[in-house]
Amino acid sequence: MAGRKGIRVNFAQDTLPGLGIPVAKLDSDPFRERPLQPSPITPLTYRDAGVDIDAGEAVVEGIKPLVQRTFRPEVMGGLGGFGALFNISGKYREPVLVSGTDGVGTKLKLAQQLGRHDSIGIDLVGMCVNDVLVQGAEPLFFLDYFATGKLDVATTVSVVGGIAKGCELAGCALIGGETAEMPDMYPPGEYDLAGFCVGAVEKSDVLDGSKVHAGDILLGIASSGPHSNGYSLIRRILDRAGRPLDLDVGGVKLADALMAPTTIYVKSMLDLLRGEWREDVHAMAHITGGGLTENIIRVIPDGLGLDIDAASIVLPPVFDWLQREGAVPREEMWRTFNCGVGFVLVVAREMVPAIGGALDRMGLKHRAIGEVVRREGEQRVRIG
Repeated sequence: MAGRKGIRVNFAQDTLPGLGIPVAKLDSDPFRERPLQPSPITPLTYRDAGVDIDAGEAVVEGIKPLVQRTFRPEVMGGLGGFGALFNISGKYREPVLVSGTDGVGTKLKLAQQLGRHDSIGIDLVGMCVNDVLVQGAEPLFFLDYFATGKLDVATTVSVVGGIAKGCELAGCALIGGETAEMPDMYPPGEYDLAGFCVGAVEKSDVLDGSKVHAGDILLGIASSGPHSNGYSLIRRILDRAGRPLDLDVGGVKLADALMAPTTIYVKSMLDLLRGEWREDVHAMAHITGGGLTENIIRVIPDGLGLDIDAASIVLPPVFDWLQREGAVPREEMWRTFNCGVGFVLVVAREMVPAIGGALDRMGLKHRAIGEVVRREGEQRVRIG
């Protein structure tokens, strides 16, 4: 603004008669343009405060084709709405919705240190959809939350691209999300992730552990590595060992073994549940934080316990390295890591050969690792 219009007031232009008291006298042209004094305050923008709206819009444009590839026929509308719409009418008779949320722990820290942003999103999806799967539910849609101090377009698109890939592997739609740029909340180059998944299952098909009985066999299905659990301990061991990231462990570099994406078991397990063995899979467990010791028992009814054969738990090379370098007691390994078993089926004993054959045809490595037994009390899990 070049100037403003106003009234100029001149003092001591006249006095009250006989008193000598000055009075104000209006300028004869009160609406004449007068120069405006420069303001000492510099105008600020959102960008000056650390939030780049243009970068946010660039991220949206970059992820659009990635997200659209995940869409299912039930998705109504596209990106940009205040809420995402998903139509389940006609798909279920008595639908039960199953929800889950998770993150990837401090594996995220390692991903940022290594500059590997393209697969951590697969981990995020895997941690959520595998949990929802345990109840027998099909993951329908997924939402993500990405937060950082300063938005880097390439990094953000890479991360969301991994999330989209994970959704494709799980068959669920990446239906929405939030990208939050929050100055001063995170150090440069760091970001945080959270995921949210909703699935559905027919009420009559819910796996709630009620079919489990003594004598059932635990079939352990192989993991791809540590998945997304135990990374605070992993990073401590890695630092103490001098970070030998190029070390060969079982034919792959240590960095690759530690960053292998979480296996997503959804499609294969749903095929199993929808096939001829649906009545013979009594429960399922996703082996996450708490390891073998604390996860399988979550789906076992009271009055029953688990006998797990320690000899059946053969540590893959990356876990063997972690145990040796960290001098980690085996009990600590069992309650911290999946130890090579990422998912467990609780199945009828007589159906183990048939279900094992089905897993073979799906290309899933597996082995019997224990059985369900009658047991009361606090110590319901024995590994030995």
